[in-house]
Amino acid sequence: MSLLNIAAFERTPAAEKPFPYVIVPNFVAGQAFDDAIADYPKIAKPGSFPVFTQKPGPGLTAVLEALKGDEFRTAVERKFGVDLSGKPTMTTLRGQARARDGQIHTDSKTKIVTVLLYLNRAKEAWESHAGCLRILNGPDSLEDFAAEVPPVDGTLLVFPCLPHAWHGHNSFEGERRVIQLNWVTGEDVVRREQRRHAVSAFFKGLNPF
Repeated sequence: MSLLNIAAFERTPAAEKPFPYVIVPNFVAGQAFDDAIADYPKIAKPGSFPVFTQKPGPGLTAVLEALKGDEFRTAVERKFGVDLSGKPTMTTLRGQARARDGQIHTDSKTKIVTVLLYLNRAKEAWESHAGCLRILNGPDSLEDFAAEVPPVDGTLLVFPCLPHAWHGHNSFEGERRVIQLNWVTGEDVVRREQRRHAVSAFFKGLNPF
């Protein structure tokens, strides 16, 4: 049995505006969700950490491997009409958010598709909408949004990294666990980004404020 609800992803139509995206609640659920949270590394500092710098337990490792697997890749290719065969993946983990995180941005041109999987439990902290990622109609305002993604309960967000794929979230401080997987244009991107994230995370650890 797959750890991922790929059937739900496949039957969810991609939104067309302001850019293509798919949101799937409970993409990881039940025991798989509980195990992934239990085996998520204790990340006390803000920033994105390459998986190889952390120590994920078996429950989280299984989910990470499934996200990189052929079944999910093929489903993403079909959904967005992209060819990801032979394209490497890059995966990072976040555990904490700072007040200044979530500023409006698009992902880099070297990224082809972004996958975000949220491993937080539903709780009152998210009812204020702080920390809920927003699919934005443009680069000017977090209030001009087409959809909002609660970062809870194994919710999945996938979108191609287009020049107008603006997104961000209102200020939030505290635990905010998220897996980010990207298919990227080449292995050189993986090496460069892993070095950048590792160095950035190191300095954030020295000065988390």
